[in-house]
Amino acid sequence: MKTFKSRLATLALATITSLPITASAQTDVVILGTGTPVPDADRSGPAAAVVYNGQAYVFDAGGGMVQRAIEAAQKKGIEALYPTNIKHLFLTHLHSDHVLDYPELAATYWWRRTEQLSAYGPSGLQAMTDGYYEMLDTDIKLRTAGHQPIKNPTFYQVKVEEHDKGGWVVTDGDVKIEAFEVEHGEIKPAFGYRITTPDRVVVISGDTAYSEKLVEMAKGADVLVHEVINEAGLSKLSDFWQSYHGSSHTRTSELAKIASEAQPGLLVLTHILHYSAPIESTLSEVQQGYAGKVVLANDLDIY
Repeated sequence: MKTFKSRLATLALATITSLPITASAQTDVVILGTGTPVPDADRSGPAAAVVYNGQAYVFDAGGGMVQRAIEAAQKKGIEALYPTNIKHLFLTHLHSDHVLDYPELAATYWWRRTEQLSAYGPSGLQAMTDGYYEMLDTDIKLRTAGHQPIKNPTFYQVKVEEHDKGGWVVTDGDVKIEAFEVEHGEIKPAFGYRITTPDRVVVISGDTAYSEKLVEMAKGADVLVHEVINEAGLSKLSDFWQSYHGSSHTRTSELAKIASEAQPGLLVLTHILHYSAPIESTLSEVQQGYAGKVVLANDLDIY
């Protein structure tokens, strides 16, 4: 397991030092899923968490995210990621690979929750949440019928906050989460997030093509978690898919340009669409155009 701690920096590359997980840094970035819609036995669906001062802020909920969160809690000692302890979920957009574990998170052990889950994201989130209630209607009725101890019979419900454009902000104590719009083809709105804690700035791209707004929001970040598509793998796809991905995702050369302009302390590659190309070549493709610190993320990596 690798942990990276960066000193505060705004205009220069932060120094990245390998540290044990028990290091004194207050903020950790935990990668809960690095996958894509393409099934992969080693990679869960897209998800990441920013953990500060015992509180987890989770971004996206791809398939397998809840299991990864349980692993992080039970095997890596990050109690904030135990499902009933997660209080804040932010969705970048509503593509299936980013939301399949949303109902899983809301439903897992909900009768042991001490607080409802809050979910934030684009328009359509409330309708999706209502669908989760309908899907588990029988289960909810059985569990709330008085046959088992429940802290609060309404805690299966989610506090939903949906938005039709970027620019909104959530503040939780010392933590500030800013949502901004990114370019994900016909999916509008699609959000990226800038998370500011007292000791770090983290930016999560969500799914996006090259985005000037993202460059602006990522400047001076300690960690930039960004999706990427391998150009060698892309070149072997049909013209349709090359066009589709070109308007929806960020090529390695484009990501190198983004990182060169934004100068994050650490660039973390995730949601790695590589198709027939070796996944490791995605890292080398980015490094051809970017000299800064960059890593190819795996599920449960911690930075």
